[in-house]
This record gives sequence, structure tokens and C-alpha cells, in this order.
Amino acid sequence: MGNYFTFPDLLIWLPLLAAVFCFIAKTEKNAKTTAMLFSLVILAVSVSTLFFANDTKYINYNYVNYVWLKYLGANYFIGLDGLGRLLTLLSALGFPLIFLATSKSNFKNPAKFYGLMMLTQAGLMGVFMAFDALTFYFFWELALIPVYFLSSQWGGEKRIQATFKFFVYTFAGSLLMLIGIIYVYLHTDARVFGDGTISAHSFSLSSFYSASLSPDEQNGLFVLFFLAFAIKMPIFPFHTWQPEAYDQSPTAVTMVLSGIMVKMGLFGVIRWLIPIFPAVSPELKNGVIFLSVISIVYASCVAMMQDNIKRLVAYSSIAHIGLMCAAIFAMDQISIQGVMLQMFNHGINIIGMWIVVDIIERKTGAKKISQLSGLAASAPVLTILFLIIAFANIALPLTNAFTGEFLMFSGLYNYNKWMAAIAGIGIIISAVYTLNMVQKVFYGSVNAVTKEVNDVSLNEKMALIIIVCLIFFIGIYPQPLIDLTKDAVNNLLLRIK
Repeated sequence: MGNYFTFPDLLIWLPLLAAVFCFIAKTEKNAKTTAMLFSLVILAVSVSTLFFANDTKYINYNYVNYVWLKYLGANYFIGLDGLGRLLTLLSALGFPLIFLATSKSNFKNPAKFYGLMMLTQAGLMGVFMAFDALTFYFFWELALIPVYFLSSQWGGEKRIQATFKFFVYTFAGSLLMLIGIIYVYLHTDARVFGDGTISAHSFSLSSFYSASLSPDEQNGLFVLFFLAFAIKMPIFPFHTWQPEAYDQSPTAVTMVLSGIMVKMGLFGVIRWLIPIFPAVSPELKNGVIFLSVISIVYASCVAMMQDNIKRLVAYSSIAHIGLMCAAIFAMDQISIQGVMLQMFNHGINIIGMWIVVDIIERKTGAKKISQLSGLAASAPVLTILFLIIAFANIALPLTNAFTGEFLMFSGLYNYNKWMAAIAGIGIIISAVYTLNMVQKVFYGSVNAVTKEVNDVSLNEKMALIIIVCLIFFIGIYPQPLIDLTKDAVNNLLLRIK
């Protein structure tokens, strides 16, 4: 504790403050400017935390721990380790890119829209920094609730149906996780506070790690937690809410869902699920890998059949997340390191994909690939930038996704070569549907839908250029991200051995 603002304080309070200012903004311009300026400040704070990583002299700047519900043993405990820094950086980088790329979009009641967006960012930051189970659950819900309203009020024609399905899935998963949290809490040891107060149990992460749970109890609780995280990722067969939600949500919200929010599920597996239940049966772990590999192949095949460009990108994301989930449960140092790297890379790449999809939809009014043709003639800059992002999405060498996928496949191969081979089919299919989409949308003859299309605006171009620069930088030199997360990988492996 301390009487100064720490980095975690700022990463929570700045988006909350931004949300308040956005809600009371009088004009659309004021709401947009407020959201953009605060998101840039949050990015600056997040980047500055990287200079204080792994230095014990600055540990007080990286953690906040206040007594919250003393008699329940719950603290408001948030902090930044390597994994937390990586994902808070992704969130801090993603929001200004989204605001920059969608600056030409107009929303009804913009003050409310941008306020809810910033509230979502606050929730995401809290999830990625929580070291107390009750704090984690609080921020988990805080991140989801604004998205429900964003999708239901600013989405497409079928938004109510899609949002209801999203709500039912996520609420059910959250409820199961809460039941699991309470059960583990009741099996933790007593906690003594500084003033001598004793609580019978504790919600702290360290107490959850040392909870007295039998192997059978761990198996049952593993299922409860995993269902919540699997729905949020999502992986087969818990994915059915995702394509509709991505298609019907405003594209800015879809970017948050696809680029950042799905990482909540992967983060939950790494931070909470695996370390709390290290004695879970091998059959359950194998079952998760099996579902993840099915998710890769199934989503890739469905993506290949899509004519709706938004649904194609949505199923593509499911396939990538499936590979990350499989690589985590391979329990190999190489594969887990690849997941750490790929969580950031996927977020950047998929936001880039959605930016281009949003540009195409706004300029042409079309979602179907069959309605589009010849965009390269009228939008050459957009074509070049999208080609680079598309190549990154299929993990071409020298792009950022190549290193992460190489590490994940190496670890998965060490676990089971047949699983790795089947998962590799998804990579081949992803190249087929991605390049096929590029060919049909950007090449060929110009038609009535695309003949009047102008090239990207300055703001859109800036957002895409930043993403392309990150793609090449991380693709050529991924070591900084690997160094940032290597301690988190080692700590996870120590817990399960």
C-alpha cells in the first residue's frame, strides 16, 4: 500500500475517469476527443510500465493491495507481472487504434457509446491485473456488462437475438465460475490481517493456489472454471454465440471482442485454471486439447465456406484461439511461450483485419464477398496494407504471427505429433480462405458496388500503418515480448510439476 498512484491505479482509474467525462460530453466531437486523448494517456502509462519490469526497486509501483471485505478475506489486489503487462499493453494499444480507425463512424448518442467503451477498457485492465479471486470476478463482469449494452443498442438488425445469445452464454459461464470460486474459497486457510482481524478463508490468488483440494475435487472444479473460460475464448462447441455477435455488433465493439476480450479466457486458463488445479486428470487435459484441435479444423472449414466477410474473420479467429488453447494444455515450455507471444500478435492482427472489414462495409455497404470485386484499382493503399495483415494472419515468415505459431506447433508436436499434424491442417485451410477472399474482394474487374470507392482516409491509413509496423517489428525481433513473459511461463510450469 502507499499514498501515491501506482501503475495499476492509473490503468484502472484513467479509463473510469474517461468514461465519466464521455458520459457528460455535450457533443459527439467532445466524446470522441475525450476517449481518444484518455486512451493515448493510458497507452503512455502502459508503455512506461515496461521500463519498471523485473526490477525489485520499483515493486511498490507495480502492485496495489488494499483491504476490501476484511471479514471475508477479500482484498482489492491488482498488479503487473509479465503476463499482466503484456495484456494490459494490448488493451492500451488496441483502444486508440480502434478509435483512430473508426473516427469517421457516427453513433447515435455518442457520449454513451464512448463512455461504455472506456468502461469496458477499465474492466479488461482489472481482469488482467487481478490477484484476488473476488476482484477478478468483479472486473470480469465489469468488462462484459458494457459490451452487452454496446451490442444491443448500436448493433445490426438482428442485434437483439445475437446479444441475448451472447448474454446467456457468458452469464451461464460466469455463474459456473462463481460457484467454483466460492467452493475453492471455502477450502482455503484462515487469513490474519495487520490489525489482528482473522477471516476464516481468503480470496487471494496465493491462497487459491494452496487450497486443500483432493484430485476428484480438482477435476470437478476444473470443469466449472474451464466452461467459463471456454465460452469466453471461445472454442468448439461453446462458440456458437460468437459469429452472430461479431456480425451484429458495431465493428468497433467487434474489434474489442475479437482482439482483446477473447484473451480473458486464455488469461484465465493461464493465471487461474491450471495453477489452481495442478492435479487434474490427464484425461481432462487431453479432452481440452481434442476440443481445441476440433475447433481449429471445424472453424477453418466453416470460414472457407463463408460469403459474409465478417463471419469469415470471426471463424478465422476461433481457429487461432483453438490453437492457443491446445498449446497451453500441451504443458510444454516452448508452446506456452508461443501462446504468450501469440496472444499479443493475434490481438494486433485481428484488429487490423476488422479495420479493413469496417472500411469496406462503410464504403460499399456490402458484407458479402460475392458482391465485391476490383477494390485494388480504386483503393491501392488499402490493398497493400491489407495484404500484409492477411499474410500475418496466415503466419507468413517475417510477420509477427510466424514466431508464435512456430513455437506453439513445436510444443504441440512434442506433446503429440498427430494432434500437431491435424492442427496444421487448419493453417493450410486458413491460407486458402484468406487468399481466396483477397483475390475475390480486391482483384478482378471493378463492379457497380466498388467503382466509386475511394482509398483510405488519413486516420484509417495511420491505424493500419501502425499495425503493419508492429507486424514487421515483432516478426523480425520478437525477443522483447519473450523476455517480458518468460518468468510467467516458468512460474506456471513450476506450479504444474
